[in-house]
Amino acid sequence: MALQVASLNSGSNGNCYYIGNKREAVLIDAGISCRETERRMKRLELSIEKVKAIFITHEHADHINGLLKLVKKHKIPVYITKPTRHHPLLGWCKGTAIHFQAYQTIQIGDLEITPIPKFHDASDPHSFLVSDQSVTVGIFTDSGRVCNDLIKNFKLCHAAFLESNYDEEMLANGDYALHLKNRIRGGLGHLSNKEALQLFLTHRPPFMSHLFLSHLSKNNNTPEIVEALFKSVAGETQIIVAPRNEETELYTIATDQPSLRLKSRIHASDSQLTLF
Repeated sequence: MALQVASLNSGSNGNCYYIGNKREAVLIDAGISCRETERRMKRLELSIEKVKAIFITHEHADHINGLLKLVKKHKIPVYITKPTRHHPLLGWCKGTAIHFQAYQTIQIGDLEITPIPKFHDASDPHSFLVSDQSVTVGIFTDSGRVCNDLIKNFKLCHAAFLESNYDEEMLANGDYALHLKNRIRGGLGHLSNKEALQLFLTHRPPFMSHLFLSHLSKNNNTPEIVEALFKSVAGETQIIVAPRNEETELYTIATDQPSLRLKSRIHASDSQLTLF
Protein backbone atom coordinates (compact mmCIF):
# COMPACT_ATOMS: atom_id res chain seq x y z
CA MET A 1 0.00 0.00 0.00
CA ALA A 2 1.03 3.63 -0.44
CA LEU A 3 0.01 7.17 0.40
CA GLN A 4 0.78 10.30 -1.59
CA VAL A 5 1.58 13.36 0.50
CA ALA A 6 2.48 16.99 -0.06
CA SER A 7 2.59 20.24 1.83
CA LEU A 8 0.64 22.87 -0.12
CA ASN A 9 1.85 25.58 2.27
CA SER A 10 3.40 25.59 5.72
CA GLY A 11 3.92 28.56 8.01
CA SER A 12 2.19 31.38 9.84
CA ASN A 13 0.95 32.68 6.47
CA GLY A 14 -1.09 29.51 5.88
CA ASN A 15 -1.06 25.76 6.40
CA CYS A 16 -2.50 23.00 4.23
CA TYR A 17 -1.37 19.37 3.85
CA TYR A 18 -2.54 16.76 1.33
CA ILE A 19 -2.64 13.02 2.10
CA GLY A 20 -4.34 10.50 -0.17
CA ASN A 21 -4.35 7.14 -1.90
CA LYS A 22 -5.35 6.34 -5.49
CA ARG A 23 -9.06 6.81 -4.77
CA GLU A 24 -9.55 9.47 -2.11
CA ALA A 25 -7.67 12.12 -0.17
CA VAL A 26 -8.02 14.50 2.74
CA LEU A 27 -6.69 17.96 3.48
CA ILE A 28 -5.39 18.76 6.93
CA ASP A 29 -6.25 22.46 7.39
CA ALA A 30 -7.20 24.99 4.74
CA GLY A 31 -5.12 28.03 5.57
CA ILE A 32 -4.46 29.29 2.02
CA SER A 33 -7.02 30.60 -0.42
CA CYS A 34 -9.26 28.31 -2.44
CA ARG A 35 -7.61 29.60 -5.62
CA GLU A 36 -4.09 28.87 -4.38
CA THR A 37 -5.13 25.44 -3.11
CA GLU A 38 -6.50 24.62 -6.56
CA ARG A 39 -3.44 26.00 -8.36
CA ARG A 40 -0.96 24.11 -6.25
CA MET A 41 -2.86 20.85 -6.49
CA LYS A 42 -3.08 21.28 -10.26
CA ARG A 43 0.68 21.78 -10.50
CA LEU A 44 1.06 18.49 -8.62
CA GLU A 45 -1.45 16.86 -11.01
CA LEU A 46 -3.88 16.26 -8.16
CA SER A 47 -7.63 16.48 -8.56
CA ILE A 48 -9.60 18.47 -5.99
CA GLU A 49 -12.43 16.01 -6.62
CA LYS A 50 -10.40 13.33 -4.84
CA VAL A 51 -10.54 15.35 -1.62
CA LYS A 52 -13.35 13.80 0.42
CA ALA A 53 -12.85 15.70 3.69
CA ILE A 54 -11.02 18.59 5.32
CA PHE A 55 -9.83 18.12 8.91
CA ILE A 56 -9.19 21.25 10.97
CA THR A 57 -6.49 21.17 13.63
CA HIS A 58 -7.62 24.39 15.36
CA GLU A 59 -9.25 27.76 14.75
CA HIS A 60 -6.27 30.07 14.15
CA ALA A 61 -6.56 32.02 10.90
CA ASP A 62 -3.52 30.44 9.24
CA HIS A 63 -5.35 27.10 9.38
CA ILE A 64 -8.84 28.14 8.21
CA ASN A 65 -8.46 31.18 5.92
CA GLY A 66 -9.44 29.29 2.77
CA LEU A 67 -11.96 26.93 4.31
CA LEU A 68 -15.24 28.72 3.58
CA LYS A 69 -14.64 29.15 -0.17
CA LEU A 70 -13.27 25.62 -0.56
CA VAL A 71 -16.35 24.16 1.10
CA LYS A 72 -18.81 26.34 -0.79
CA LYS A 73 -17.25 25.70 -4.18
CA HIS A 74 -16.39 22.01 -3.88
CA LYS A 75 -18.92 20.81 -1.26
CA ILE A 76 -16.21 19.12 0.80
CA PRO A 77 -17.24 17.92 4.31
CA VAL A 78 -15.48 19.60 7.22
CA TYR A 79 -14.41 17.67 10.33
CA ILE A 80 -13.90 19.78 13.42
CA THR A 81 -14.37 19.61 17.18
CA LYS A 82 -17.31 21.36 18.85
CA PRO A 83 -15.15 23.82 20.81
CA THR A 84 -13.23 24.74 17.65
CA ARG A 85 -16.42 25.22 15.65
CA HIS A 86 -17.72 27.72 18.24
CA HIS A 87 -15.05 30.24 17.19
CA PRO A 88 -16.67 33.31 15.54
CA LEU A 89 -14.74 32.75 12.29
CA LEU A 90 -16.35 29.31 11.98
CA GLY A 91 -19.93 30.18 12.82
CA TRP A 92 -20.91 29.67 9.18
CA CYS A 93 -20.38 25.89 9.45
CA LYS A 94 -22.81 25.38 12.32
CA GLY A 95 -25.12 22.52 11.43
CA THR A 96 -22.94 21.30 8.56
CA ALA A 97 -19.59 20.46 10.16
CA ILE A 98 -18.98 16.92 11.35
CA HIS A 99 -17.64 16.78 14.88
CA PHE A 100 -14.82 14.48 15.91
CA GLN A 101 -13.38 13.49 19.28
CA ALA A 102 -9.85 12.66 20.34
CA TYR A 103 -8.66 9.10 19.60
CA GLN A 104 -11.85 8.16 17.70
CA THR A 105 -10.82 7.03 14.22
CA ILE A 106 -12.83 8.32 11.26
CA GLN A 107 -13.09 6.29 8.05
CA ILE A 108 -12.89 8.18 4.73
CA GLY A 109 -12.99 5.48 2.08
CA ASP A 110 -9.92 3.37 2.80
CA LEU A 111 -8.29 6.15 4.81
CA GLU A 112 -8.34 6.13 8.60
CA ILE A 113 -7.91 9.49 10.31
CA THR A 114 -7.24 9.55 14.05
CA PRO A 115 -7.24 12.87 15.98
CA ILE A 116 -4.63 13.26 18.72
CA PRO A 117 -4.89 16.12 21.27
CA LYS A 118 -1.93 18.45 21.66
CA PHE A 119 -0.76 21.48 23.62
CA HIS A 120 -1.42 24.79 21.82
CA ASP A 121 -3.13 28.06 22.68
CA ALA A 122 -6.39 27.22 20.93
CA SER A 123 -9.81 25.93 21.99
CA ASP A 124 -9.35 22.22 21.29
CA PRO A 125 -6.27 21.61 19.11
CA HIS A 126 -5.45 18.25 17.54
CA SER A 127 -2.78 16.54 15.50
CA PHE A 128 -3.72 13.71 13.15
CA LEU A 129 -2.63 10.29 11.98
CA VAL A 130 -3.70 9.33 8.46
CA SER A 131 -3.40 5.64 7.58
CA ASP A 132 -4.19 3.33 4.70
CA GLN A 133 -3.70 -0.21 5.96
CA SER A 134 0.07 -0.60 6.34
CA VAL A 135 1.11 3.05 5.84
CA THR A 136 0.76 5.84 8.43
CA VAL A 137 1.48 9.55 8.06
CA GLY A 138 1.44 11.97 11.01
CA ILE A 139 0.73 15.71 10.99
CA PHE A 140 2.30 17.27 14.09
CA THR A 141 2.43 21.07 13.90
CA ASP A 142 1.48 23.89 16.30
CA SER A 143 2.58 21.83 19.27
CA GLY A 144 3.73 23.74 22.33
CA ARG A 145 5.68 20.85 23.78
CA VAL A 146 6.61 17.21 23.34
CA CYS A 147 4.08 15.12 25.25
CA ASN A 148 3.40 11.39 25.54
CA ASP A 149 0.73 11.52 22.83
CA LEU A 150 3.18 13.07 20.38
CA ILE A 151 5.89 10.54 21.23
CA LYS A 152 3.60 7.50 20.99
CA ASN A 153 2.14 8.52 17.65
CA PHE A 154 5.39 9.73 16.11
CA LYS A 155 6.73 6.22 16.66
CA LEU A 156 3.99 4.83 14.38
CA CYS A 157 4.74 6.99 11.35
CA HIS A 158 6.29 6.02 8.06
CA ALA A 159 6.32 9.75 7.28
CA ALA A 160 5.54 12.83 9.36
CA PHE A 161 5.01 16.55 9.08
CA LEU A 162 6.83 17.77 12.18
CA GLU A 163 6.94 21.37 13.36
CA SER A 164 10.41 22.87 13.66
CA ASN A 165 9.32 26.43 14.23
CA TYR A 166 12.15 28.45 15.70
CA ASP A 167 15.84 28.63 16.48
CA GLU A 168 16.13 29.37 20.20
CA GLU A 169 18.94 31.91 19.83
CA MET A 170 17.25 33.73 16.96
CA LEU A 171 14.03 34.01 18.96
CA ALA A 172 15.81 35.17 22.13
CA ASN A 173 17.88 37.79 20.30
CA GLY A 174 15.23 38.90 17.84
CA ASP A 175 12.99 41.95 17.92
CA TYR A 176 9.73 40.25 18.93
CA ALA A 177 8.07 41.70 22.02
CA LEU A 178 8.76 39.73 25.19
CA HIS A 179 5.14 38.60 25.54
CA LEU A 180 5.24 37.14 22.01
CA LYS A 181 8.55 35.38 22.64
CA ASN A 182 7.07 33.87 25.79
CA ARG A 183 3.94 32.82 23.93
CA ILE A 184 6.00 30.98 21.29
CA ARG A 185 8.32 29.18 23.73
CA GLY A 186 6.00 28.93 26.73
CA GLY A 187 4.60 25.42 26.26
CA LEU A 188 1.41 26.36 24.37
CA GLY A 189 3.07 27.84 21.29
CA HIS A 190 5.46 26.03 19.00
CA LEU A 191 8.27 23.48 18.96
CA SER A 192 11.82 24.73 18.62
CA ASN A 193 14.38 23.17 16.28
CA LYS A 194 16.05 21.65 19.35
CA GLU A 195 12.84 20.06 20.63
CA ALA A 196 11.91 18.68 17.22
CA LEU A 197 15.41 17.29 16.67
CA GLN A 198 15.41 15.59 20.07
CA LEU A 199 12.06 13.95 19.29
CA PHE A 200 13.44 12.74 15.96
CA LEU A 201 16.68 11.43 17.44
CA THR A 202 15.04 9.66 20.37
CA HIS A 203 11.78 8.35 18.94
CA ARG A 204 12.12 8.03 15.15
CA PRO A 205 10.93 4.57 14.10
CA PRO A 206 13.37 2.60 11.93
CA PHE A 207 10.85 2.50 9.08
CA MET A 208 10.34 6.31 8.82
CA SER A 209 11.17 7.14 5.20
CA HIS A 210 10.29 10.87 5.04
CA LEU A 211 10.27 13.77 7.49
CA PHE A 212 8.71 17.08 6.45
CA LEU A 213 10.01 19.92 8.61
CA SER A 214 7.05 22.25 8.89
CA HIS A 215 5.71 25.60 10.12
CA LEU A 216 9.12 27.32 10.09
CA SER A 217 9.10 30.86 11.46
CA LYS A 218 9.82 33.58 8.91
CA ASN A 219 11.71 35.70 11.45
CA ASN A 220 13.19 33.20 13.90
CA ASN A 221 14.40 30.36 11.69
CA THR A 222 15.77 29.54 8.26
CA PRO A 223 15.42 26.50 6.00
CA GLU A 224 19.22 26.24 5.93
CA ILE A 225 19.46 25.91 9.71
CA VAL A 226 16.89 23.13 10.03
CA GLU A 227 18.06 21.28 6.93
CA ALA A 228 21.62 21.18 8.25
CA LEU A 229 20.51 20.07 11.72
CA PHE A 230 18.37 17.17 10.54
CA LYS A 231 20.23 15.96 7.47
CA SER A 232 23.39 15.40 9.49
CA VAL A 233 21.60 12.76 11.59
CA ALA A 234 18.83 11.61 9.21
CA GLY A 235 20.34 8.34 8.06
CA GLU A 236 17.97 6.79 5.53
CA THR A 237 15.11 9.18 6.34
CA GLN A 238 14.63 11.77 3.60
CA ILE A 239 14.42 15.31 5.00
CA ILE A 240 12.14 17.82 3.25
CA VAL A 241 11.73 21.42 4.41
CA ALA A 242 8.12 22.49 3.74
CA PRO A 243 8.23 26.03 2.27
CA ARG A 244 6.12 29.00 3.33
CA ASN A 245 5.00 30.17 -0.12
CA GLU A 246 4.71 27.15 -2.37
CA GLU A 247 3.99 23.46 -2.44
CA THR A 248 6.49 20.65 -1.98
CA GLU A 249 6.82 17.89 -4.50
CA LEU A 250 4.33 15.04 -4.25
CA TYR A 251 5.92 12.15 -2.35
CA THR A 252 4.84 8.53 -2.30
CA ILE A 253 5.08 6.84 1.09
CA ALA A 254 5.13 3.08 0.70
CA THR A 255 6.15 0.14 2.82
CA ASP A 256 6.20 -3.64 2.78
CA GLN A 257 6.09 -3.75 6.56
CA PRO A 258 2.94 -4.53 8.52
CA SER A 259 1.56 -1.46 10.25
CA LEU A 260 2.39 -1.05 13.91
CA ARG A 261 -0.85 0.90 14.34
CA LEU A 262 -2.86 -2.29 14.71
CA LYS A 263 -0.64 -3.33 17.59
CA SER A 264 -0.11 0.06 19.16
CA ARG A 265 -3.33 2.05 18.67
CA ILE A 266 -3.59 4.83 21.22
CA HIS A 267 -6.77 4.65 23.29
CA ALA A 268 -8.40 7.37 25.33
CA SER A 269 -7.71 5.27 28.42
CA ASP A 270 -3.97 5.73 27.92
CA SER A 271 -2.11 8.56 29.59
CA GLN A 272 -3.17 11.70 27.72
CA LEU A 273 -1.27 14.92 27.13
CA THR A 274 1.32 14.23 29.78
CA LEU A 275 4.90 15.30 29.41
CA PHE A 276 7.55 12.71 28.68
